[in-house]
Order: sequence, then structure tokens, then C-alpha cells
Amino acid sequence: MRVLVGTCGWSAKGGRKNYFKYFEVVEVQETFYRLPKEETVIRWRREAPENFRFILKAWQGITHPSSSPTWRKSNIKPVPGSEDKYGFFRPTEEVFKSWRFVKGIAEVLKANLVIFQTPPSFGYSREHLSNIEAFFSSIERGKLMLGWEPRGDWHEHPEELRALLERLDLIHVVDPLRRDPLRVTDVMYFRLHGLGGREVNYKYKYTDDDLTKLRNRVKSFLDEAREVYVMFNNVYMFEDALRFKKVLEE
Repeated sequence: MRVLVGTCGWSAKGGRKNYFKYFEVVEVQETFYRLPKEETVIRWRREAPENFRFILKAWQGITHPSSSPTWRKSNIKPVPGSEDKYGFFRPTEEVFKSWRFVKGIAEVLKANLVIFQTPPSFGYSREHLSNIEAFFSSIERGKLMLGWEPRGDWHEHPEELRALLERLDLIHVVDPLRRDPLRVTDVMYFRLHGLGGREVNYKYKYTDDDLTKLRNRVKSFLDEAREVYVMFNNVYMFEDALRFKKVLEE
């Protein structure tokens, strides 16, 4: 089993150039807030070491409605009249077109994995089940692996969620210090948002004990997974990820 450690975003001081010195994988956050131009993506790939891995976080137009605060943060406004056609995996041309853009970026970056993170407002319901089934059953994946980090009350319906993940062949993205993945796959993907609080606590700094527990959780998949990604997404992500790499080496 190979464990790849990185962060959600270019967390190193000095940006990408310095990040490449410490990690061999990154989860690109820019693609969540806005879709970059092709020449920008080509430059990222050219600057990176040959074996460096890019993981894409899917654009919010697929997962988050245009009323979401994340849209306001990115300063993007949909075309008037199309406001209700984005997000929540709605079966609209706007959503499917958004996926084609994301897939195109993944191909340029030679990425093998795209992560979808849904907001708590995308909770368990018949409508949302129908949307997510229609989306993942219809899109062209190519060779891409797809992971989904559900938030909200999905985990209160474990059997239904497990069946959905298996039926749609999705990696269950979780924080392993908070909950177990409902589906064990050849590739596992963990996102760490801090402990305490609700689903995220970005100001949390992981303790040595936390990182030892995390190592043990990762090792528990030794016989089943070929690769495990451990991606930190907290204020101290750069430092915590480096510390975790040392814990793995011990």
C-alpha cells in the first residue's frame, strides 16, 4: 500500500514552487471556485515534477446552488434566468457542461481523481438521490476515479449511502478520525478538516496523538487498498501534513 500525503491547496509559503519540494500530491482548490483557463492549467502541469499528482475538487456549479456563500466568495454570477440550474447535481445542461469542463482540466493535468464535496444543504432526500444517480450514471468518466464527500445527514442513512456508493462506483471521502468509510475501495481518499465542532473545525491543530491515531487508521487498510490519500484541510495544513509524513516514516 502506498500512502500519499498532501494538502487541499498550495499551502507552502512561496506557492507551487515550494510546495513541490515537500509533497507529491495536491488537491486543487481553484477548480472549485472557478474554472481556470486552459493556458493556466497547462502552466501548472509544466511547472510540476513529472510524477507529481493533481487531484481536482469539482467546480461548485455541479454541487452548490448559486445561492451558496461559496459563489459569492468566488464573485461569479450565473447568467440571469439560469440561477436555479446549478448545483445539487441537477440534471441540467449547465451542470453537465460544467462536468465536461472539469474533465477537460483533469485531462490536461493528467489527474486520475476528481473529488465532489456537497454542502450540508444537499441532504438525504428522494430528489437528491435521483439527482446524484442521474448525474453519475450519465457522465463520461474516461479513466477518472471519482470520490464524493457527503455532508449533512447522509451518514444517518448508512445502508442507503453505502448502496449508492457501490452502485455508482464512488470512493467514500471521509475524515477517518471522525468516521469510517462505508465503502473500502482500491484507492481510499481522506480529507481532514480539524476535530471538534461540527463537521469542520479549520482552526484545529492536530496533536501528536491525533497523528498516531491517523497512522493506525491508515494502516488498517493495508490489506485492502492499493493507495491511500491523506489530505489536510485546516489552517495548519502544511505543518500538520509534514508532521504526519514523519509519523508515517517512524
